[in-house]
Amino acid sequence: MQKQYIRMNLNKTGAAYLFAAFFLLFSIITGIAVGTVSVPPLDVIKILASSILPESVVKNVDPMHINIVQNIRLPRVLLAGLVGASLSIAGAAFQGLLRNPLADPYTLGVSSGASVGAVITLFFQISIPFVGGYTLPLLSVVFSLLTIFFVLLFAKKMDPMMRVETIILTGIIFSSFLSAFISLMIALTGEELRQIISWLLGSVSMRGWAYIKIILPFFIVGSIILLAQGKELNALAFGEERAKHLGVNVHKRKLLILIAGAILTGAAVAVSGTIGFVGLVIPHLVRIATGPNHSHLLGLSMLIGSGFLILADLFARMIISPTELPIGVITALIGAPVFAVLLLNRRKGRNKQNA
Repeated sequence: MQKQYIRMNLNKTGAAYLFAAFFLLFSIITGIAVGTVSVPPLDVIKILASSILPESVVKNVDPMHINIVQNIRLPRVLLAGLVGASLSIAGAAFQGLLRNPLADPYTLGVSSGASVGAVITLFFQISIPFVGGYTLPLLSVVFSLLTIFFVLLFAKKMDPMMRVETIILTGIIFSSFLSAFISLMIALTGEELRQIISWLLGSVSMRGWAYIKIILPFFIVGSIILLAQGKELNALAFGEERAKHLGVNVHKRKLLILIAGAILTGAAVAVSGTIGFVGLVIPHLVRIATGPNHSHLLGLSMLIGSGFLILADLFARMIISPTELPIGVITALIGAPVFAVLLLNRRKGRNKQNA
């Protein structure tokens, strides 16, 4: 009986990974193919596989389509995918660490801290010597780390037990304060910060390959750290005391997860601006579909979140074409109602259990 259960579980997990991979592939091809100028999906596949296909096959593709795919749409789609993956895995890790579905980079104030760092960098045109183009994500990551540090410090002062509710409430307080600080900067400078206002609304438009180079190192480091914490997050789901008995160094793992989440969030905010609800909703949906095992939840959230943001960006640029909507508007319009429904279902489930 136990072997049959394990086999069923493995089949379910394998099916989830297969679906997530197919969804991401579909999102990438659709995101590249659809636009003001349509590129046939078969041509998209040929262009993407041009390094392994014979030259005679690629020669049959319209040169204009090759230029559109390689220089405009592919970098945009990849950037949206990296941002979506970063926010989703960070959200899944924060929710697992704090054992609360409301935890994500935005409710904890991490993204607001990253936004402050990015706004200061853009406004004062700061460039750190020997860092150059990496100044923006570096300062965003630094400010996001500082924010999470102060959130934890303040939460500990309020509640020495560091209960989850206290951390989340503290994060919301810091997030509100930092958002007000950004608004104050915009109000004081007026017309000069139009570019920053549009950036804050969230977009991956006209970013190019340079921005992929900016986010990629932070994405690789942050995601590798979090993917290695699956078993520890499973142990922490039973509470910190139980996790200690299971041999987990709770303090070290909490710090590592928070730092990795801050790195991913800071880099994502630096290249795309503020994009909400991705890290909140996607892990929640994946958890409902596949269960709470973080060894798989983190990776699946990355794949689904990546595909989701690619499609959200597609809607943002096509819904009122040729004008583009900020991608943050699309994710909020989709994410807020979905999350409201999830919370209602969760409450109904609890009421049934109590009845």
